[in-house]
Amino acid sequence: MISTDSDILGMAETWAREGRGVALATVTETWGSAPRPVGSHLVIDADGTFLGSVSGGCVEGAVVSEAIDVIGDGNARTLEFGVADETAWQVGLSCGGRIKVYVERIS
Repeated sequence: MISTDSDILGMAETWAREGRGVALATVTETWGSAPRPVGSHLVIDADGTFLGSVSGGCVEGAVVSEAIDVIGDGNARTLEFGVADETAWQVGLSCGGRIKVYVERIS
């Protein structure tokens, strides 16, 4: 389910206040056919619970997995997915698009 940005950011704030480890993933760049526009968000907690969308399909799973690592080590990172990437077909961007997603820990 794709929620509004205010729902997603509000949930990030709520989860952080509850003491959960939280990461926020944001689409920062797109090229070609991309499922979600720049600025789309996905909030993830340390247990892998998430709300929002940065792409769909297997990309979301890859972002959730990386977000859990970001929560653990505190190091933000930029992830890239696209057909030029050898893993693109595995993560579901066979449509010809490419995206960059920035993942950061929220405290």
